[in-house]
Formats: sequence, structure tokens, C-alpha cells
Amino acid sequence: MSGGARRFGGSRRRQPFPEKKADEFQEKTLDIRRVTRVVAGGKRMRFRVTLVAGDGKGRVGVGIAKGLDVAGAIEKARTAARKNIFSVPLKGRTIPHEVEAKFSAARIRLKPAVEGHGLRAGGAARTVLSLAGIRDIVAKTLGRTPNKLTNALATIAALKQLKRKPITNNS
Repeated sequence: MSGGARRFGGSRRRQPFPEKKADEFQEKTLDIRRVTRVVAGGKRMRFRVTLVAGDGKGRVGVGIAKGLDVAGAIEKARTAARKNIFSVPLKGRTIPHEVEAKFSAARIRLKPAVEGHGLRAGGAARTVLSLAGIRDIVAKTLGRTPNKLTNALATIAALKQLKRKPITNNS
């Protein structure tokens, strides 16, 4: 037995872990909630995670998942967010035109802004827009709901309404 090789099972030296390739998407957990379901034997607890993934260059997605533990739910939400990723039409560092959208009780209005204006948005809308790579925008949440999930999905709905060229009234 020479050179460190063993008769059965190979070397005892630890093999280095394969390097994970650098991921192009950044992720941000928006919401972690403990949800319950009432069954015959009592209450079943699970965790619901809302996660936003984006590359900062015009692609973004939201994932929602449930699991028995937080780590499992986050992993499922990560997978769901990557499946839901779509491209946002950008015009420089902002959006091409104003847009308004509604999802459930949440309403949001997005307005393009001049370069250097900054990201003027709050809550879930700010997270979604920053991960999408939009740097200059004004976003106003018009609905009265504090629910981060519906506000994020309303922002996604507004971004999906965007067209490449601005809409003009004199067509």
C-alpha cells in the first residue's frame, strides 16, 4: 500500500468540495409567516416564505412556498422564484412609461424618473424594483393593505404591463 491508497475504499485524505459557480441572481426574503391548518388531531403548523430573486439587469421573479421548516420553505421559494423570472423592459436606469396595476387589495403606480432621482419606493415594491435593476423610479402603493406578498405581486403585475416603447395618446 503505497502513495496513501487504501486497499478498500480509497484515500483517507479529504477531497475538496467542488466550487459552486457564482450565482447571477441575488435573493431577498420578503416575508416568513407561520401558517396553520386545522385537522382532526389539532393544528398543523407550516411556514410560508415569500422570496424575490433578480439579477439587477432587468430580470426578476417572486417565489412563494410552504414547508415544515423555514430552511425547506426558503429552498422551495428560491426554486419557485427562479421559475417565475421574467424580463423587464428598461429604458436606461428607469422604465419606459407610467403604469398602474392591481393585485387583490394591493394597488401600485410606477412612474419613470430622470437619471439620478433614485429609487423612491417603500416596502415590498422597493425590494422588487431594486432586484430588477431599476435605479430611478417613483413607486406609490395606493392600496391600504400592509400585506407584503400582495404588494410584491402587484409590483410584478405592473412590471409585466410595461411595453418596450412608451404609449402615446395621439396615435
